[in-house]
Amino acid sequence: MTTLYTMPGTCSLACNIAVAWLDAPVEIHNLAYGDHKNEEYLSINPKGKVPALKFDDGDVLTELAAIMAWLGAEHGSEGYARDKQLGYREAEALAYMTSEIHASYGPHFAAKNFAESEDAQSEVKEAAYKTLAGHYERLEDNLAQAGGEYYLGKRSFADAFLYVLTRWIEQTPLSIDEYPKLKAHRERMESDPGVRTALDRQDMELIG
Repeated sequence: MTTLYTMPGTCSLACNIAVAWLDAPVEIHNLAYGDHKNEEYLSINPKGKVPALKFDDGDVLTELAAIMAWLGAEHGSEGYARDKQLGYREAEALAYMTSEIHASYGPHFAAKNFAESEDAQSEVKEAAYKTLAGHYERLEDNLAQAGGEYYLGKRSFADAFLYVLTRWIEQTPLSIDEYPKLKAHRERMESDPGVRTALDRQDMELIG
């Protein structure tokens, strides 16, 4: 069976949610934190990151957006298919969330990769939080323009990753209370059975 490798607290939760929504025949293998650096996992994904999707034939697909695209194309019905309007808007949203917003969290998660001294690391983090505030404002506006319920007006994989981002904000000096649409979206997602299933499979708790 195809296997999705996840780890608590990581963006792999979004793929886990997508699998639950699609009821896709994908086994979830949740790594203990730190095991992504072990030789056993590095033999699967040498980048040492999650998510990774391992197929029956041993082939491996990495990168969240690519895995989401495969899930939609292979197991999605109308709304998740790549040739539908929602599909390409979803791809656009995921590209923004993964390549820009997720990347902007780099100094928060690993400031030592951006600066050596503690003072410099603090400065790098502060700059990152200002950038993230701008991203969250854009997410808030986009969600409002789409009607406030789902990021693209209808439920899509973009909502799964957006949920991850609304969890991560709690680790920063930013407050979800400044973004009421995003806060309501997080609450809505946490009442979703698929989200709860994914959280349980990944040994994670509800935020709200």
